[in-house]
Amino acid sequence: MMALRNQDVSKSIRRTGALLTLLLVSACALPDEAMQNYAAAGRVSQWSGVLNALSNASIKRAESAGNGPLYNGAASMNVPRHAGSINDIARLFAGMDSSHSQTAAVVAHKQRMDTLWATHVNAYRNPLQSWASSEMGDFKNANAMFYPFSGPDFLFASALFPSAETYVLAGLEPAEPLPRLSDLSQSEIDAGLTGLHRACYTIMHSGYFITTEMRSSLQATRFRGVLPILMAFMARTGHTVESVDTVRLDGSGNVTLSGSSGNTGLMIRCRSGFGASKRVFYFRQDLSNGGVSAGGPFLTFVSRLGRVPAFLKSASYLMHEGGFSNIRDYLLRHSSAIVQDPSGIPFRDFGRYGWNLWLYGNYRGTLSIFSGCQQPDLVAAYSSGRYPVKPLNFGIGYLINPQTTSLMVGRPTR
Repeated sequence: MMALRNQDVSKSIRRTGALLTLLLVSACALPDEAMQNYAAAGRVSQWSGVLNALSNASIKRAESAGNGPLYNGAASMNVPRHAGSINDIARLFAGMDSSHSQTAAVVAHKQRMDTLWATHVNAYRNPLQSWASSEMGDFKNANAMFYPFSGPDFLFASALFPSAETYVLAGLEPAEPLPRLSDLSQSEIDAGLTGLHRACYTIMHSGYFITTEMRSSLQATRFRGVLPILMAFMARTGHTVESVDTVRLDGSGNVTLSGSSGNTGLMIRCRSGFGASKRVFYFRQDLSNGGVSAGGPFLTFVSRLGRVPAFLKSASYLMHEGGFSNIRDYLLRHSSAIVQDPSGIPFRDFGRYGWNLWLYGNYRGTLSIFSGCQQPDLVAAYSSGRYPVKPLNFGIGYLINPQTTSLMVGRPTR
């Protein structure tokens, strides 16, 4: 009887959603480029299966054509089989109300994360969302986005692209199994929460990860790898975590299930505060020329999203080097738009590929640690009059001073 009621509710929700979609589409004339993004997102949904609604008890995973499990690696990550339990752990990691014992350490973690979240929202999330609504109107609502060199940074990805159904993040940090909380002592849980706060601190306070700091903070505790950070960020941004699966890519760029050995990534399903289903892929991926090529598995997987916008932030100026030309050229050839700070693609390469650029902020050079990547041509572009330039009231990436920060938005001419 309960299953029948859930089906009835699900049908009702679908009918309501379809009616709202028809009303919205009839009321809004979208640019051609935006329509292409929506069409691409439709292909993504067909390719990877329908995201099933949850029952009150357990996760319903996507199914393959033969009704066998498509993603069943959750056991290897030690995540609970019940969606409510997964989300409860995410809320614990995020320092939000959960069912876990309110020990002194848990209460202290909540206080620390509340303070950190308030700082992040005021300094970055609110200004960035306001800016995106004003300056990214033609592609902000794309249903998929690609964020190379991201690490577990769901914070900025969700701020810029809140309507995306599919997020593809990539970094070198591993995705390790969660320990079973019931197997941990209270002191191990307390230490894990302290390490998690330290791992999140720099990006939430300053806008970027310090990779060595993040790894040190996490590897010193039982909450290791990117999964605790991703779950914490999803909970803090108002998402409900529904399932976690380990995945990898085969030689043809197809997503396949993965057990505890050989997994290279995660697929996390969640819902926004408005109930929209989302998938967040995180791949542990070497993005140098030795790790990716245009016809290789990873970029083949990304290409199946269609032409989607890319975001680049705090990318260590790696694409300024010849050893990262494959990912740089891929982005310039296949992206529907690129939003980046100066640490991404060199300014000169946008002109080489015929992109139109809009500049924001007041770039005067980068940090001394990146002294070989100062881009005097970008400094000159801000005063040349050749490009639209608008001020920013927030910093981003390594340049957190609003007086000398920089954002670029590129749109291809073809």
